[in-house]
Amino acid sequence: MIVAMQEHATEEQIDNVIDKMVNSGVNVHRTTGTTQTILAGVGPTANLDIEEFKLLPGVLYVHRISSPYKLAGRGFRPEGTIVTFRNGVQVGGEQVAIMAGPCSIETPEQIHEVARQVKQAGASFLRGGAFKPRSSPYAFQGLGIDGLKLMREAADEQGLLAISEVMEISQIEPMLPYVDCFQVGARNMQNFNLLRELGKVRKPVMLKRGIAATIEELLLASEYILAGGNYDVILCERGIRTYETYTRNTMDVSAIPVIKKLSHLPIIGDPSHGTGRRDMVPPMARASVAAGADGIIVEVHPNPDKAVSDGAQTMFPEAFTELVGQLRLIAAAVGRSL
Repeated sequence: MIVAMQEHATEEQIDNVIDKMVNSGVNVHRTTGTTQTILAGVGPTANLDIEEFKLLPGVLYVHRISSPYKLAGRGFRPEGTIVTFRNGVQVGGEQVAIMAGPCSIETPEQIHEVARQVKQAGASFLRGGAFKPRSSPYAFQGLGIDGLKLMREAADEQGLLAISEVMEISQIEPMLPYVDCFQVGARNMQNFNLLRELGKVRKPVMLKRGIAATIEELLLASEYILAGGNYDVILCERGIRTYETYTRNTMDVSAIPVIKKLSHLPIIGDPSHGTGRRDMVPPMARASVAAGADGIIVEVHPNPDKAVSDGAQTMFPEAFTELVGQLRLIAAAVGRSL
């Protein structure tokens, strides 16, 4: 149930509505937009008489939420969510965010070099994997916390934000000092216990779409984080598994405008995992921004051919710099900046 308050509703009127919702056995999530306060009631709302709420002082309108995702739906924040980071960088606003870095953090020299290169090209986030979910148990599994320390040093040196993947609940607390944004990978999109715990953390989370997940399933997964009170959630389209074998995955660019219509959450595109091919990354990155993505996340390595993981989909720094220049033009054409 959504209760939209009038623009000049007083705190006393808002608290009165919240009290009535809570006394009816409903959990209340409050969001304050640019013009009004929205109260989302989650729980046993089917038997509530919404006409009673419409008559309360300060209420503008009340309606039931028909979709299974209550907090991720556009109705909770009609103006859209903007995730603001500690240095003022925003995802979901007018500017298109660029996240770039290696698939895996390998050495101090590698992560410092790539941080310098992506910063110079125009990135605002340094991405890098320290805990790697690999299909084979014999593949490189990452450097763990030691890798995150290296990435934090490199990011701070260049004035970048740091984003890295969390794989299990026990990793959340140790990662907190080193990352500005948690990344939940495709394999963990429906790890609901992990998502619940991330809902308790007051740090942004980027949630990737599962390899066979529908858009509704992605939004329902985000609901677990939002329900915990963490509203700083960023979605990521990273390709889904289809019958096509030419690319590693099939990047569903159409999911970007669909999610923009259904949800208030920002969404970014991941053309590296979306295609698995270095030559396909630039066109799909351009397509993502043109389709309305709030950012892109791509893999960049000083020497991709010698990368310990995902070298085939990783860009050379020179190609990444060229891509960012192209994205600036596309962003301007769709009313954004970079």
